[in-house]
Amino acid sequence: MTAPTQSLPTLAAAYITLGLTLALPSPGRAAETASNGEKDKRTVTVVVENDVFYDTDRHYTNGVRASWAGSINGAPRWAAAIADRVPFFPKSGDVHTLYTLGQNMYVPSDITQESPPLSDRPYAGWLYGSVGLVKETDKQLDQLNLSLGIVGPSAFAEDTQKFVHKVIDSNDPKGWHTQLGNEPALLLSYQRSWREVISRPVRALTLDVTPTLSAALGNVFTHAGAGATLRFGNITPLRAGTNGRPLDFGPPRIQPSAPGSVFFFSADRFTWYLFAGVEGRAVARNIFLDGNTFGHSRSVNSEPWVGDAQFGFVAAWRDWRASYTHVMRTREFVGQRERDDFGAFSVSIRF
Repeated sequence: MTAPTQSLPTLAAAYITLGLTLALPSPGRAAETASNGEKDKRTVTVVVENDVFYDTDRHYTNGVRASWAGSINGAPRWAAAIADRVPFFPKSGDVHTLYTLGQNMYVPSDITQESPPLSDRPYAGWLYGSVGLVKETDKQLDQLNLSLGIVGPSAFAEDTQKFVHKVIDSNDPKGWHTQLGNEPALLLSYQRSWREVISRPVRALTLDVTPTLSAALGNVFTHAGAGATLRFGNITPLRAGTNGRPLDFGPPRIQPSAPGSVFFFSADRFTWYLFAGVEGRAVARNIFLDGNTFGHSRSVNSEPWVGDAQFGFVAAWRDWRASYTHVMRTREFVGQRERDDFGAFSVSIRF
């Protein structure tokens, strides 16, 4: 049964109000300059992931996420205090706070069937807001995020997909009445990236490798992962104060994914790079396959090992950055016939 759509503005407003309240800097921490000497700015990033780029409409079919990364010296005192006490964070470095609002959408292989086969992945939606702590050093990035939200009809994935499909005159999804039931969604996730573990000049360009680790715990996802990304291009901005650091830690993505970074350095020149990477995950739980935690719902047998291969490009100029990523994901459940391909497009601006 679909939740009343008039609740959507109220829920969205609650998340936005929470994020803006937490984002306000504490007295005495006005934004000035970061420890690397660059002028401190806030960053807004929008990421859209969809399989329409590859003419499919199945499984993980759409994700949308908007993020606000606060300025470093404007981080609230509570954020700096917590970052100093996280045992696996580095002792020194710049602290960012990150606030996110997003929605993910999952469907079976054929959305035109009113009653999809029980062997196919169920319909599901996830609406969430998150608060994150990020600590950056010259060579390392640690990201800790706490997400709260809801899975089920109150995530409004049915309303979103039906509206979009009506606008673009696409197939009407008929099986949303079989989706997972309403369930509070809690997720604690951690990601670490090591910058320039391998870095080599190639004429006027740079080739570097960034290894990553990730973990997630909650009733939405529980998994652990590891991977690496190879980049090639004029990765380093010319702007004074960047201390030779690359533009970013990779393009932003929606979880579960290889780690990237919402924030980046402003560039005095047109900065670009090509990238290719892989991540493997050991999966203990995926609610969108395993079904509701506390009640009966449709479910399938999930695969314990899932891998992503991705490649794409990132381009930046001054305070703007854009990226496109092609993701190839291995089969996620028993009976899935082939891998899934989808695209991820992001735009970021610093101000």
